[in-house]
Amino acid sequence: MTVSSLINARTIFISDVHLGFKDCKADYLYQFLSSIKCETLYLVGDIVDLWSLKRRLFWPEEHYRILLKLYELADQGTRVIYVPGNHDDPLRRFDGQRFGSIEIIHEHEFRTAKDQRFLIMHGDAMDAYMKHSWLTKWAGDLAYDFLLFLNRWSNRLRKVSGRPFYSLAGQVKDNIRGAKHAIYRYKTECKAEAKRRGFDGVICGHIHYPEYDDATDVVYANTGDWIENCSALIEDFSGELKLLHFSDRLEWRSSVREEQLQVA
Repeated sequence: MTVSSLINARTIFISDVHLGFKDCKADYLYQFLSSIKCETLYLVGDIVDLWSLKRRLFWPEEHYRILLKLYELADQGTRVIYVPGNHDDPLRRFDGQRFGSIEIIHEHEFRTAKDQRFLIMHGDAMDAYMKHSWLTKWAGDLAYDFLLFLNRWSNRLRKVSGRPFYSLAGQVKDNIRGAKHAIYRYKTECKAEAKRRGFDGVICGHIHYPEYDDATDVVYANTGDWIENCSALIEDFSGELKLLHFSDRLEWRSSVREEQLQVA
């Protein structure tokens, strides 16, 4: 399978890339961006990790290539909208402005081809409703760093043995009660915020946990990340939203079969 023209979509959403952070899966993301064609590409926050860059300067060529690819897509006619997150928060002061051909918008209203109205936000504003103590946050940060360490080394071993990318960190989250509760709380607050503001749903990132849930009156779509999951949200030309995962075998781990990869 080649990487060219795998995905032809109306809209694509990605978030939590964390360029400048050592666990960013820039090589996978570059292959993904090289395989897409869309009218609009939303960057839903934490694309550049300014927190990490402040602690330690880490900017390999692979990360620079991602920025070049984003500008290349914009110059070729894709509308690229950057919705900053907490790790790239300084960009929020440029709300409504452009960095070259890329638009900066703090929050955005998105309408699907089915005329559903979605609130697009990174999601860090919901942290204010979570009410975690500083000790809980500190312990959570340590646990997350350890998860990323396990994720990094397990996938290095999988790559050597010819096995595809696998999110060990995501698997751990699925099986730890405290993590599952935090994810549920975040999802609940995001949906409540969208409902308060009269939207049909919310598209967000922030927690590095991809999910699409349309079982209630408010749709919840979390784009995931390019640290643990290598995931994206895709809108086809009929207005249907699908959550997809990219692996190092250039395959989509989703409910669609290989011959259905052309999202049209």
